[in-house]
Amino acid sequence: MRKQKVHKINNPLKQVILTALLFMLFGTALELYLLNHFEDIEQLIPLICIAISIVFIFLLFFKKSDGLVHIFKLVLAITALSGIYGAFLHLRANYEFELEMRPTANGWSLFLESMSGALPALAPCSMIVLALIGYSYLILLKKQK
Repeated sequence: MRKQKVHKINNPLKQVILTALLFMLFGTALELYLLNHFEDIEQLIPLICIAISIVFIFLLFFKKSDGLVHIFKLVLAITALSGIYGAFLHLRANYEFELEMRPTANGWSLFLESMSGALPALAPCSMIVLALIGYSYLILLKKQK
């Protein structure tokens, strides 16, 4: 019977990146939960991406395989796209609200008000950062081979 090889984290940079990734995952999930960011299916997208990412980090910690790495790369790409989509949704909601409040507003002032509206327009971009940290971790895993 063959023993499973448990990957030791002996590279300080890998330790820092894994720690940053885990803090980012759990911190973002907690913040979304506290903000009740699960009222409809679109709001669940980042939480689902985070949950799947945590599962893959756990799996990769105990068994690194090319298949798991490729699937995790796909999850990270979807996570980054969810950040872009979320920023679009936040900006659109702010835009619609600002247009209702001031129907005559237009152009640059409407855009600026939409960017600084009730919903943080750029907050979903943290999902892009999360994906980049995850991809950095994969690069370091690959170098460990």
